[in-house]
Amino acid sequence: MSRYALQGAVSRDLLTFGGRVLVHDNRAELEFLTDGARVVECPRDIPPEQTLPIRHHPQFAAVQWPLDRRSFR
Repeated sequence: MSRYALQGAVSRDLLTFGGRVLVHDNRAELEFLTDGARVVECPRDIPPEQTLPIRHHPQFAAVQWPLDRRSFR
């Protein structure tokens, strides 16, 4: 299963929260949720314990999962 991460526009570093790389398993959903952010495939050498699924980020606490785009109208 692929994991996708957000990449900083200037730093080109993967974006993190609490020291863990923010990831999601669906590229299209991640692009939709973070309009304009660069989405890249997460390197396989980053172990799962060093990642944080975006659904667990506090700013996405109100989002219903699985994602229903109709909720964003």
